[in-house]
Amino acid sequence: MMNKERLTAYAKLIRLDKPIGILLLLWPTLWGLWLAAEGLPDLMILLIFVMGTILMRSAGCAINDFADRRIDPHVERTKNRPLAAGIVTPKEAVLLAAGLSVCAFLLVLPLNQLTWLLSVGALFLAGTYPFTKRFFAMPQAYLGIAFSFGIPMAFAAQTGELPAIIWLLLLANLCWVIAYDTEYAMVDKMDDLKIAIKTSAITLGRFDITGIMLCHIIFLGIMVYVGWLLQRGIPYYLSLAAVLGLVGYQYALIRERNPANCFKAFLHNNWVGATIFAGIALDFLLTGSF
Repeated sequence: MMNKERLTAYAKLIRLDKPIGILLLLWPTLWGLWLAAEGLPDLMILLIFVMGTILMRSAGCAINDFADRRIDPHVERTKNRPLAAGIVTPKEAVLLAAGLSVCAFLLVLPLNQLTWLLSVGALFLAGTYPFTKRFFAMPQAYLGIAFSFGIPMAFAAQTGELPAIIWLLLLANLCWVIAYDTEYAMVDKMDDLKIAIKTSAITLGRFDITGIMLCHIIFLGIMVYVGWLLQRGIPYYLSLAAVLGLVGYQYALIRERNPANCFKAFLHNNWVGATIFAGIALDFLLTGSF
């Protein structure tokens, strides 16, 4: 029988004690579900996607720590993670990631074939992202694609189709992920330089803040255009205006490149995702689409 200490170690390995990653993956998925359904989505589909997001993010954390098992001990922020500290073995991490991935795939079986096919792509991206830090100058862009896959999956599950609007939503979310994950990368920049890990914060160099703000602005610009194409109402645009203010606050946090404030800015993106979702949901509620 598994003891409490072992369960706690596994929970920390998959970051259940730090749900920010789950939330940042969940918000754009919820945007997609509400936009695809033009209001409240099918409740079974909603439940499947919420549970699937938790499982896939958890699996991604386990495989990420397996990939970084020789790197994390040299990074101040990650040296005490269960795998880096030797509390969990590499084999356990791989088995846990595999088990969570299988559970996530089983969840989508009641859905249509298009969603099944997209789930394979999502699994591939989640499993390969951690290894891109060895050779790709901007692994944050790869993560952005992985973290955007919930959008086409949402449309596929809800409508059985992949309308052209998903590509705009994908691009918008990609820019947002690059922005917030570059803030995250700024936290570990000095450690990453020492161990020769590639990140957008290192690649952008002294233009890191400019790159972050540019990605945020492109993200918001595309979301405005999406709203215009879908003929959304005032609550939607008010949410984007509020997000512009949130982005301004993030700029104030990161402009001195203080690691603690950069991490605070990264965490703050949960409010960005939540605000946009609130705008979408309220807009459909007021137009009677629930």
